[in-house]
Amino acid sequence: MAKQQILQFLGLATRARMMITGEELVVNEVRKGNAKLVILAEDASANTNKKIHDKCNTYGVAVHEFGTRYELGHAIGKEERVVIAITDDGFAKKLTSLFDETNRG
Repeated sequence: MAKQQILQFLGLATRARMMITGEELVVNEVRKGNAKLVILAEDASANTNKKIHDKCNTYGVAVHEFGTRYELGHAIGKEERVVIAITDDGFAKKLTSLFDETNRG
């Protein structure tokens, strides 16, 4: 249930233009301090996984691994996506609470 809510909320964030996709763009947003939350596909390559985790740890941005690249892409109305950055505090807080709920359940 919570998984579906997260995917729907990602679609909402897309329509509100509060997210960035693509590895290099996400890394740039993390560096600039604009990324509030990063979502990484569970099937991301080991190289991408390490790069995103290292960058986010350095800049103090939370990372959640969630869904497949196809699920993330479908949720935001695009082709497959491996990494997404949320750039709005409100969306980031809501998604974080949904992730916590999913992990508890």
